[in-house]
Amino acid sequence: MVSLDQFKQTYIAECFELLGDMESLLIGLDIEAADTEQLNAIFRCAHSIKGGAGAFGLDSIMNFTHVLEALLDSMREGKVKPSRAAVDMLLKSVDIVTQMVNAARDNVSPQEGLGADLLENLKELAMGSGGDYVKTKQESNKKETVCLKEQRWQINFAPHETLLATGNEPLLIIRELSRLGKTEVTAFIHRVPVIEEINPTCCYVGWSIVLISSCCENDIREVFEFVSDHCDLNIAIAPEESVANEKISEVRSSNIKIAPAEEAGTRGAHATSIRVDLDKVDRLVNMIGELVITEAMLKAQTRNFIEGQFTDLMRGISELSQHTRELQEAVMAVRMQPVKSIFSRMPRIVRDISAQLGKEIRLVTSGENTEVDKTVIEQLGDPLTHMIRNSVDHGIEKPEVRIAANKPQEGTIYLSADHRGGRIVIEIKDDGAGINRSKVLAKAREKGLVAADAVLSDEECDDLIFLPGFSTADTVSNISGRGVGMDVVRRNIQNLGGTVKVVTTVGKGSLFTVSLPLTLAILDGMIVRVGTENYIVPIANIIETMRPKFEQVKRVEGHSDVINVRGEFIPVIYLSRIFNITGAENEPSKALIVLVETGSRKMGLVVDELIGQQQVVIKSLESNSDPVAGVSGATILGDGRVSLILDIAGLKPQTQTYLEAA
Repeated sequence: MVSLDQFKQTYIAECFELLGDMESLLIGLDIEAADTEQLNAIFRCAHSIKGGAGAFGLDSIMNFTHVLEALLDSMREGKVKPSRAAVDMLLKSVDIVTQMVNAARDNVSPQEGLGADLLENLKELAMGSGGDYVKTKQESNKKETVCLKEQRWQINFAPHETLLATGNEPLLIIRELSRLGKTEVTAFIHRVPVIEEINPTCCYVGWSIVLISSCCENDIREVFEFVSDHCDLNIAIAPEESVANEKISEVRSSNIKIAPAEEAGTRGAHATSIRVDLDKVDRLVNMIGELVITEAMLKAQTRNFIEGQFTDLMRGISELSQHTRELQEAVMAVRMQPVKSIFSRMPRIVRDISAQLGKEIRLVTSGENTEVDKTVIEQLGDPLTHMIRNSVDHGIEKPEVRIAANKPQEGTIYLSADHRGGRIVIEIKDDGAGINRSKVLAKAREKGLVAADAVLSDEECDDLIFLPGFSTADTVSNISGRGVGMDVVRRNIQNLGGTVKVVTTVGKGSLFTVSLPLTLAILDGMIVRVGTENYIVPIANIIETMRPKFEQVKRVEGHSDVINVRGEFIPVIYLSRIFNITGAENEPSKALIVLVETGSRKMGLVVDELIGQQQVVIKSLESNSDPVAGVSGATILGDGRVSLILDIAGLKPQTQTYLEAA
């Protein structure tokens, strides 16, 4: 049997979506010429949250959104004019309701007095409209509409068979209806089939309800608002005399329309999505991962076959490989989510911080529907927030400074996302002052982050902002100045297998580019041999492979060896020394070099042999091992051996040269 807690969790998930929509609509509201449709949409968000809260007995949410709903209703009727102060108040209300929903999710009571001061302000604003203020249920047991004399209502509620699939529970609806007054409920079961034909996902039962209440018809319809498209509903004033069960039966059979089976199947065809528990999706992904490993093992067993031998078996394995990849792509698509869930938070951040700093800033977003794995989405929020805050605080100038520089008074930040080469690329661009390199270098020297006599290129100077403890802020504030931010951004993005780089033009602005893998579950890698060990190099990081001549590798005193590639000197990394592998080839002219890049860095990895390209399943090492520099995870190869996956961003060149080692 499905527990009510499952429906509650569905309601909570919908609340977070509605709160996100509400915040976006409020930020996009034109105060000077508020659009009626926008106000209606904002009202519907609050109204939907309130309705569900009542069904689950979440009184704190219901009472707060009740007042919020009344204010929004006054706004859409023109009684309260939208203003900056009113929108600020409504945005704070979103924060309060979010905390209440979080408490409901965790099955704890909200903090005592949460939002009490704001609630009073909302009431004052509503009463200041000249309209009647609507009391909460704690203040009055009566509804907000005009009170009628107590009367008897006859309600016939016949859910469609598909109602349960929408996540609605009839019992909760009937329970909410009982809040309006005294109810007498009779179920009718003539649609229930024999037990062998029952589909547990279908709703076969209907109800006849007599309600004795002073409410009006709109109050009753409000209870059924969430299921109005998934039921046949009839509401009428019943005769004054007592309604006997026989009468109820007659009314039930004559007034309720029973949809034929063919029509109810038609209705089910309109459902385009369902909610699936994330744990179920994760288990499915893990099973696909094991299937990929098994498929690799089968392929490994066929490598020694003589050409033309076991052709049917080889063809079957080839088809299995193709189907496995298609299945993997289909399952991974289920985990993909649009970055809109993160992007939608940013306008609020820009609005609040720019107001604190006295700046005028507009945020322009694009590519919100670009999809990425849910695990990437979950970990991308904090880095993106830091970068947006950095652009607002350090990038965009104050209005008077911009005017003096012949710039528009209002600054602009562009936030975009798109797919490039099997990765997601997110760009944060501003039209601010750019990075003041002389100030950055001076601060880095002052904090001892670089040598006093260090000479840095423009690119190296720009890269200093990612150092731990670095900040150009002259004073510490609640926004910046503690030197914690951009270093966390780079570290978090690198932990996701991504890169971040910055390009700046003094006086014109900066562009931050974040490149991330679409998924953290499976990747395409190149298997390389170093001595007796095999390692996985992500294909996305590989530029080319080469076998250099002896004279191409140069020694730089106090630094790592470098290789001259078409006039560009690139550091050389000996994997055998990093991982202490004996028997590996250390002379580049006798080995292979795999040129890789991460962000703006390029490196040459010295390996013995290229085994081949393969799709591998990423297994995390965090639960069984401390972090290892240069290693992002592990995988199981076709021969059953465990192979480490290299983290290119974590590899560092060695100062010992192969000449010294020899």
